[in-house]
Amino acid sequence: MKPPQLQDLPESDAHLRETCTSSAEVYQGQFLKVKKDIVRLPDGQEHFREYFVHPGAVAIVPILPDGRILLERQFRYPVDAAMIEIPAGKLDPNEDPLVCAQRELKEETGYTATEWSYLGRIHPVISYSTEIIEIYMAKNLVQGTAKLDAGEFLDVFAATLSEMHEWIATGQITDVKTIIAVYHLSRLPQFRDM
Repeated sequence: MKPPQLQDLPESDAHLRETCTSSAEVYQGQFLKVKKDIVRLPDGQEHFREYFVHPGAVAIVPILPDGRILLERQFRYPVDAAMIEIPAGKLDPNEDPLVCAQRELKEETGYTATEWSYLGRIHPVISYSTEIIEIYMAKNLVQGTAKLDAGEFLDVFAATLSEMHEWIATGQITDVKTIIAVYHLSRLPQFRDM
């Protein structure tokens, strides 16, 4: 028997929805908050949900005039590795995502851009975080001087889309926002043959 297709599923998600019956803040850090909620499941039973409350973030796909993508290599303590990724950063309270993207690109790489376009939104870890990342493409780059945040160290370099595809295939790029950015670029006509 074949599984149903999306159009065959109920239009409403009411039969899947969980309802919070109580909520407790377990931890409040400088950046993240951890919550533990008790939820009523669709069958009436109760269960707990633990999750991070995240302020939201942006990611930037900076395209150099020759078509290469500006990337960063940065040590990420939770996974104990230097990761290859596109520039990104968290939103300040009430900050417009595009303004944040422009700020982060300048701070981390030194580059500014005169052309910006929105590529999409991702929820990188839907099982235990509220994080949303808005992804932008930046073109017509002008090089300047980076101004990294305190405690931030990274290498900035450029790669072709083809190289990025290879690095994803070989496990050199495992960062989800960077992988999704490659997906978005691959769908654009000017990058299909790269």
